[in-house]
Amino acid sequence: MKKDLRIVSVAAAALLAVAPVAASVTTVNAAAPVTTATATNGNSHINLTGATVNKNNDNVVDVTPSLTLTGKNGNVKGNLTGSISATLGGKSYTGNLDKANGIGDVTITDSEGKAVNAADVEAGVKYDIAISNLGFNFGSVNHGKTITFASSNDNVTFAAAAKNPDIKVSKDGKTVTVTLDQNGTVSGLTVKTSATAYDSTNTNGVEFYNIASGSQVKEGTALVLANAQGKLNIASILPVVNSNFKAVQLINGKNENGNGSWSDSATIKTLDIAEASAIKDQLKAQNITVDPNGFFTAPHSFKVTVKATSEVNGKSAELPVTFTVANVAEPVAPSVSKTIMHNAYYYNKEGQRVGTEKATRYDSVTVAPKTTTINGKTYYQVVENGKAVDKYINAGNIDGTKRTLKHNAYVYKTSKKRANKVVLKKGDTVTTYGASYKFKNGKRYYKIGNNTDKTYVKVANFQ
Repeated sequence: MKKDLRIVSVAAAALLAVAPVAASVTTVNAAAPVTTATATNGNSHINLTGATVNKNNDNVVDVTPSLTLTGKNGNVKGNLTGSISATLGGKSYTGNLDKANGIGDVTITDSEGKAVNAADVEAGVKYDIAISNLGFNFGSVNHGKTITFASSNDNVTFAAAAKNPDIKVSKDGKTVTVTLDQNGTVSGLTVKTSATAYDSTNTNGVEFYNIASGSQVKEGTALVLANAQGKLNIASILPVVNSNFKAVQLINGKNENGNGSWSDSATIKTLDIAEASAIKDQLKAQNITVDPNGFFTAPHSFKVTVKATSEVNGKSAELPVTFTVANVAEPVAPSVSKTIMHNAYYYNKEGQRVGTEKATRYDSVTVAPKTTTINGKTYYQVVENGKAVDKYINAGNIDGTKRTLKHNAYVYKTSKKRANKVVLKKGDTVTTYGASYKFKNGKRYYKIGNNTDKTYVKVANFQ
């Protein structure tokens, strides 16, 4: 028996509980299209579903249920948990039921249209679910606004209760148009979807494997080529994932050499442009803009995370895949050469010291032209082989720190010998480099002068 998998790009939290028996909640981001794998000719094909919904349009609401249906198991009753949330103008809102406990507002029917109690659902069976008397409160700021409900999940349809004739449902049930009341609320909405009941006795997880090596992977890499204009299309991304990796689930808890067998890997079909909002969102988070036709200017590398979720038991796994665009050069980070004026340790982006390696004073180091602030301190980021790396040097060891003298001060070469006849005056501003040095006389001195001369001033002379 082959296990069906579904793939989504991201997961998020949710709140609506409508279960006669408490259970864990598996949730799906309301803004992300859901992909369902279906066994076809001995293979499991994952078809990304979902309509294009402009989540940032102030007049369009994206409604996507996130429901988990678990089949009964012996004396343990079946149950339905999950949520319904809506996105309006980039903000998320949770649906409300008219009845406090939700009883009577949720209808579950089998393939013959017969009503079934959540407690009696069978594992592995697909059921239709209707949630009625649903309401949303979008706040008084949206009062009187006419909005259209739609869903990123193509498996979702809408209906309206008779008590609210102002709700206008399209013929195909894919959209609802309604004018919000003076409080920015709407009620009497029905959302319909379907779900396959999970098997609570199956505890097998989902794993990703590299097809070429046959080894299990937690992350992956893939090579792609941009077109002559240096662009890629999002339709080319998932087929590359599919050709390099497979998502599998162990059957009956047996390994490949035992009596059980592995399920077929999920095959990801080419995405249609209108079905790729989840990937667009991931690219957008990396400052990569996708045009209306699905094209984007290819950087040298970018990352896309896919998630495989079993429809047998809801177990899931994510695989971050880093794409390298072979015919797009890796960008060379801007850099300048600086002289280290004081021995300096390297730090990471959290401000923590990296190993024991030091940058030695008077050596040159290649760094980013501009400084960056970490935990209130100023650093230069190190550039190696044209790439900015996670190594930082305290800017005080390069540019120095300006300090004001509170006394006239001599410049010393050693603890006993002056470097020259210069007398620095009280109130003068002097640049010192790095931390102070302790001389043989027990007193501490700062290095001054952007050179290799032995020129030091007592710390005690500064404010």
